[in-house]
Amino acid sequence: MTPETVLEVGKHAMEVTALLAAPLLLSALVVGLLIGMLQAATQINEMTLTFVPKLLVVGLVLLLAGPALLRTIMGFTIGLIEGIPDMIG
Repeated sequence: MTPETVLEVGKHAMEVTALLAAPLLLSALVVGLLIGMLQAATQINEMTLTFVPKLLVVGLVLLLAGPALLRTIMGFTIGLIEGIPDMIG
């Protein structure tokens, strides 16, 4: 296994990680921003007001994007396992 192979696998793993985390993090960011603007406008500073909507939206996004995220991680894992002979040989 060459250093280039290790770097390539690591780079691909980081790309897959970013692809898996992006929908969840971006949805939480958007909801947090909207709730934050609502709190600033109404001067209501309740911590649960930001937590509950974020939790619901992240759950909904996970429910909707879950199959695509699962296909992504499965494709990466299958490719990694199938590439073991080439990596060590």
